[in-house]
Amino acid sequence: MNFPDNLKYTKEHEWVRIEDGNIAYVGITDFAQSELGELVYVEVDTVGETIDKDEVFGTVEAVKTTSDLYMPLSGKIVEFNPALDENEGDDPTLVNNDPYGEGWIVKIELSDASQLDDLMDAPAYTELVS
Repeated sequence: MNFPDNLKYTKEHEWVRIEDGNIAYVGITDFAQSELGELVYVEVDTVGETIDKDEVFGTVEAVKTTSDLYMPLSGKIVEFNPALDENEGDDPTLVNNDPYGEGWIVKIELSDASQLDDLMDAPAYTELVS
């Protein structure tokens, strides 16, 4: 399993990468995608909405199960990855193949950057899933 050191992690298996101050990318971890299996659909109907930390912002659907996506930090969802969107690129397997790169799910504008302190670093997340 791969858990990059430049990301923060949640116990619900989402990751966060901060870019440009208060902008962050969010996705699911390598562990999460391997547990779910091949993804067939990613749904995010919350673009433009401000979502509180730990609230559901979307779902991922695999062949045998559907799983909620939880907001790791409070903020406004400014973009859903167009490569995953069924109206655009429609390739949910990007999450399986490149969960920390092309498989990001949403871009958010943070409301409270201090919430980053509540998230796990890579060693702590590795211990959680071991």
